Amino acid sequence: MSQLRSVLLAIEHATIHRDELAQVVARVERNLQFAHQQLGQLEGYAADTDARWISSAAREISAQIIRHQYQFMDRLQQAIVMQTGVISGVVQQLEQAKRNLLQAEFRLSGLNQILKTRKAALLRVQQVREQRQTDEFAAMQHARNRATPMSGERHDY
Repeated sequence: MSQLRSVLLAIEHATIHRDELAQVVARVERNLQFAHQQLGQLEGYAADTDARWISSAAREISAQIIRHQYQFMDRLQQAIVMQTGVISGVVQQLEQAKRNLLQAEFRLSGLNQILKTRKAALLRVQQVREQRQTDEFAAMQHARNRATPMSGERHDY
């Protein structure tokens, strides 16, 4: 089994690495979900603010309040655009994290295939060795049987 030790160690390390990458994917997915929630909150707030502004339009409003409202809505729209950019960046991070995880899965799969191949080779060597021992034992047994006289045979000396 010492011949398999290095492959088993590589599999152990590859498994740990794959698990770490899976955790990264999960963390980035949570970040993406949070970013979407923030965007939803911003968009909801903007819609609520617009609805309130429209309902208050029946009253007389000064030009300064209107200007402040437009400035506020512009800033809110900028925040929405920025959050959309954040989401885009997190989506790219998620794609990269998933690619890294897939590569780690391929590596682990390859190492497991190497282990399987080496185990099969060791088993074949062991079977050949056992067959050789069985053949040698049978040959020695046959030689002993030929060397000992059969019962009922007479040997005159």
